[in-house]
Amino acid sequence: MSEHWAVIGAGMAGLAAARRLSDAGRSVTVFDKSRGLGGRMATRRAGGFQFDHGAQYFTARGERFGSLVETLTSDGLVALWGEDHVGVPGMSAPARLLAPQATIVTDCTVSSLTRGAHGWSIAATDGLAATEGNGVFAGVIVAVPAPQAVPLLMSAGCTWDGAARATYAPCWALMLGFAARTRLSEDRVRPEDATIAWIARNGSKPGRDASGDAIVVHATPAWSREHLEETPEWAAAALQARFRELTGETADPSFSAAHRWRYALVEQPAGETFFWDPSAHLGACGDWCIGPRVEAAFDSGDGLAGAIIGPNKAR
Repeated sequence: MSEHWAVIGAGMAGLAAARRLSDAGRSVTVFDKSRGLGGRMATRRAGGFQFDHGAQYFTARGERFGSLVETLTSDGLVALWGEDHVGVPGMSAPARLLAPQATIVTDCTVSSLTRGAHGWSIAATDGLAATEGNGVFAGVIVAVPAPQAVPLLMSAGCTWDGAARATYAPCWALMLGFAARTRLSEDRVRPEDATIAWIARNGSKPGRDASGDAIVVHATPAWSREHLEETPEWAAAALQARFRELTGETADPSFSAAHRWRYALVEQPAGETFFWDPSAHLGACGDWCIGPRVEAAFDSGDGLAGAIIGPNKAR
């Protein structure tokens, strides 16, 4: 019987780790508090529109991530948007096939980790997670944002200064759906503005429905931090008003909603590719280890899994 590992977090880092462990013959169960996979590589469908409201695109610089992107492109799940890569038909599309052999447990907010005589147990907010392998997991990988990773590691009797050092900037994301094309002059705009950092026409990306106009607006880190605890309704109204001022758009959207990314952009990374305690079979990974890029999340998770497998068995 193969070792059975638990991965907490189904973003790029967690899925990259699960993929490499699965390829090496380990059984893997991935837990995530959300209903879908991909973390900030997110796609939302609402009001007849589709929005990539988290990560907007990604680049591929290293050999291992570049090889994965080539495979995903051949499979029709990734395409170029200008010089950058995007998921097709949405940013979340690649996530669904990154770890096809893993067992996925969604809608599960992991609250603590406990190591017993027979292995690791995963506790959720409503008690022990009712899934095969719980209580006998050979090891655990924590692949959630650093502020969430710290208490999980502490529950397992572990502290890592790197996780405590890492910090994020938040981001309010506004989704606007218009029946007709808006006055937005370009498909992606980075205005020099204190409120809005990014505006993108989602339908300009490959594989999207280009009818109407699905617009994604990201607020600046400073504005998002100042208004972090406002309601989504308040944030949507404020950002829409500023969008109108910047673009001259007068039409009313048929859909409008704001999403708060509390941990959006890594500001201060841990400075180490990943954390690994071989004696406890406990590790942590994420973009917060390296820097604010999708590829950094992949490199962290993939690298941690490689360390677990060992140099003679890693592929």
